[in-house]
Amino acid sequence: MDDLLFELHSWPRAIIHVDGDAFFTSCEEAIHPELRGKPIIAGGERGIVACASYAAKNRGIKRGIPLHEAKKRCPELIVLPSDYETYSLFSRRLLNIMRRFTPQVEEYSIDEAFADITGLRRKYRDSYVGIAQSIKAGIKQELGIGITLGLSLTKVLAKVASKHEKPDGFTVIPGRAIPLFLRNLPVEKVWGIGHATAHYLSKLGVRTALEFARLPEAMVTRHFTKPGREIWTELRGESIYPVVLEEKSSYASISKTKTFAPPTTNREYLFAQLLRNVESACIKARRYYLAPQKIAIFLKNNDFTIRGVEAKILRPTAYPLELTDLVKQLFESVYRPQVTYRSTGIVLMDLREDRYIQYSLFESPVKIEKIEKIYEAGDFLGEKYGKHTLHLGASHPIDQLGTGRRGEPTVRAQTRFCGETKRKHLGLPILHVKV
Repeated sequence: MDDLLFELHSWPRAIIHVDGDAFFTSCEEAIHPELRGKPIIAGGERGIVACASYAAKNRGIKRGIPLHEAKKRCPELIVLPSDYETYSLFSRRLLNIMRRFTPQVEEYSIDEAFADITGLRRKYRDSYVGIAQSIKAGIKQELGIGITLGLSLTKVLAKVASKHEKPDGFTVIPGRAIPLFLRNLPVEKVWGIGHATAHYLSKLGVRTALEFARLPEAMVTRHFTKPGREIWTELRGESIYPVVLEEKSSYASISKTKTFAPPTTNREYLFAQLLRNVESACIKARRYYLAPQKIAIFLKNNDFTIRGVEAKILRPTAYPLELTDLVKQLFESVYRPQVTYRSTGIVLMDLREDRYIQYSLFESPVKIEKIEKIYEAGDFLGEKYGKHTLHLGASHPIDQLGTGRRGEPTVRAQTRFCGETKRKHLGLPILHVKV
């Protein structure tokens, strides 16, 4: 049975998945060549490891561990603040390099992307493997960052392939090789299969991706919901997840968190951070013309335990001014004066298109219209001068007491080019080169 083929043709479709290798620290190494090969981490301003270079990973440094623990494991560790502005620029250039080869490119995250190169062999007079290698070489040559690339028939298989050999790897899974590749792959390593699904599969006697892919269709239909059936189909080499060109515009929820250092017990400061979370989430909701019907808030203790609560919103809205009183009530229900907190977060849930929201007869249309106009002006100012140019007064303690950053800000944050403001920067990284 091991030679059973799911797909007789090697390339009915050709999908690439590009995955950055320790992306944040790889970007740092690209602009700071003297750091190459050294144990470095990004995330010093948060007090935890946001990303570790492979040299640091080899010393036992993992993402999410506290900074003091990381330094204990590796005394020579180089700690850098996260420069998300520069990382975003590298991400944008990576996507542009991929788009030179094919217009069908999907930005999956800041360091991951899919591309559909089906039908391009004649144009480039090259094999799909050759085209993928050209993309990989172009990214490495122009950006100086490491990436791992997977090539296969579907998005699920391409993503599985890119995880196979990191860093700087390139794994190809043609149609005829699917069973061979999936034979020893644990089912929990498959993109889209979480802990709960893997546990359920183990009860069915399924422990490898190949065992899952070989389940009879009738059994899959009976035991799994639509996402499980789709993953099963993609594992068998049938592409049903398209490479999506458009920016994501629909969300089941929107979440925003803020980790600050040093941790604090300051009630006013914590509430200000929470409101800033609300403002950031609402800015995104308004961008996509969405309004939440529920909101959840949480506070994370210094020992990483979390207290949270959720509530229904009286009228779906993406205007923080209307949510302040409710957020304050939720905050008071979870805040404990003697507890030291390290982060705050909110989640907007049950999002609806705002044009379908009905106003109550008991609400003031004039008041609602005024609030809408305030935020129209606020969004305009934010686009021109930077996010949070206009913000709630209760979130002002962040500006008074600081943003809670540990250590020195990034070099890019300290440098202001002609025409830049504190909140608005040009899309230019700072490169460190010997002259």
